[in-house]
Amino acid sequence: MIEEQNERLKELIKKYKSFCAGLKKEHLSTELETIKSKLTLPEVYNNFDASQKLLKEQALIESNLSKIYDAERKEEDAKVAIELAQNGEMGEEETKSFVDAYSKIVNELYLETLYSGEYDDADSLIMIHSGAGGEEAQDWTDMLARMYLKFASKYGYSADIVDKLVGDGAGYKSISIIISGKHAYGNLKTERGVHRLVRLSPFDSNNRRHTSFASVEVSPMIESSDDIQINPSDLKIDTYKSSGAGGQHVNKTESAIRITHKPTGIVVACQNERSQVQNKAQAMKMLYSKLAERKEREKDEERQKNLSSQKKIEWGSQIRSYVLHPYNMVKDHRTNLSTSNTTAVLDGEIMDFIIEAIKFEKE
Repeated sequence: MIEEQNERLKELIKKYKSFCAGLKKEHLSTELETIKSKLTLPEVYNNFDASQKLLKEQALIESNLSKIYDAERKEEDAKVAIELAQNGEMGEEETKSFVDAYSKIVNELYLETLYSGEYDDADSLIMIHSGAGGEEAQDWTDMLARMYLKFASKYGYSADIVDKLVGDGAGYKSISIIISGKHAYGNLKTERGVHRLVRLSPFDSNNRRHTSFASVEVSPMIESSDDIQINPSDLKIDTYKSSGAGGQHVNKTESAIRITHKPTGIVVACQNERSQVQNKAQAMKMLYSKLAERKEREKDEERQKNLSSQKKIEWGSQIRSYVLHPYNMVKDHRTNLSTSNTTAVLDGEIMDFIIEAIKFEKE
């Protein structure tokens, strides 16, 4: 048993060194000092947006370095535990607990190495659109929105609904949500695609089984980019009245904004702010996000083509099925990961699907 734990420890140490190389420990330390120096400069200190961006980068680097240092301490603890066990000074179960603790932190480091995309640390814009099917599909859109809001709550993200188009009798024709927090886009970009629901319809008087579809678009929230230029003449800007509860101005003034980017046909809208100016500013951020996602998608499609991959990502394809009748099953069609606990998934427990999808796209 002790020899087994010793071999396990040796394998974990190998993994740890590999992950640290991927995270570039020395580079992270240097980058952290650079950020701290920048934060003391008056031109940065007095610029709220610039300082907030740097503080966010600092927090992420400090989190990764903390994991690395924690792993180093736990590695030493595990080595000492095995040595004591070999000398008969420590029990096998206690030794195993030290190796287990080291294994846990090494696995956490492994997950950090998966977030290497240009925008993986950005906040995420999720836009959900109902497919054909009227109330049934619109209710499914509502269920997906609830799933992502629950996911955000469970995993410490903040979430704001920025636009919604209420359905005819139930749910939403479309809804846009900004989810903010560590690796928000890195995680949620794996949700991009078509989601399929099979259930006994609550809207069918004969209680028949129905299949509904909703598409999920995911983009990184960015303020601006040197690589993305927006010509004002390329924009069509419309105003309209906000819908739903939200104060005395809602449904009375045309404060909601819809922006159409004519060259690409991308449409974004925002109605959750109180003024037209605020909604326009948020909508412009959303437009930058959609253009960044489009550029990232084009790069990925080119990369897949160059690699002649048999696993090419089809960005608009069906990625997951949620079957509630005649059995309970949620299955991801990319990774084949499935679970019968449909209630937990629809309550936001989708991290296992996300991690497997990230691994799948990295292979």
